[in-house]
Amino acid sequence: MTLTTITDWVFDLDNTLYPASADLFAQIDVRMAAFIADLLGLPPEKARALQKQYFREHGTTLRGLMDSHGVAPRAFLDFVHDIDLSVLDPDRRVIDGLARLPGRKLVFTNGDVAYANRVLAALGLDGAFEAVIDIEATGWTPKPMGEAYRTLAAALPDPRRALFVEDMARNLRPAKALGMTTVWVDNGSEHGAHDACPSYIDHRIHDVGAWLDSLALPAAA
Repeated sequence: MTLTTITDWVFDLDNTLYPASADLFAQIDVRMAAFIADLLGLPPEKARALQKQYFREHGTTLRGLMDSHGVAPRAFLDFVHDIDLSVLDPDRRVIDGLARLPGRKLVFTNGDVAYANRVLAALGLDGAFEAVIDIEATGWTPKPMGEAYRTLAAALPDPRRALFVEDMARNLRPAKALGMTTVWVDNGSEHGAHDACPSYIDHRIHDVGAWLDSLALPAAA
């Protein structure tokens, strides 16, 4: 598979379309711990430890809260995503690079559409993607669980002609199993290198803007 045969370009959102150094998750972490502390009456340090435990065991903190405590996902997402996005800056390399890609562009995220659209707007990427496949579209099943990727595959005419760009290496394994070309954004994001293995990583990059700049592809129609 060469990049010139790719028809569908799929991108993760957080720590992929913007650098991990923006550290949006520091804000989200604080709000997730506060949500758990309030929900379960826990002190902050125990709430944060439980948050991380649920992330490790369930794929997302939300999934753990749903499975263990019956939390309504919308209430959780609305609370934890009420953060300051002014730390994000549009990157001309990303904006122009995405515009040059031939074929469809999709976002595949464990966040929700409302949050994804706010982040894309802050990055100057309004209208850059045909669709956002979010956590609600997957039935609240997060990456890297197989059901989430079945939802993604259903949106692709041929997964073997699709490419997936993601900062968390473990989330590339199911994409590779579908026949997708995989790109790991190794940029130091939290848990990003966990379970990284060359067997399911086709390309390893450090900066999406620089990578897009480097692609010798025909301009999009």
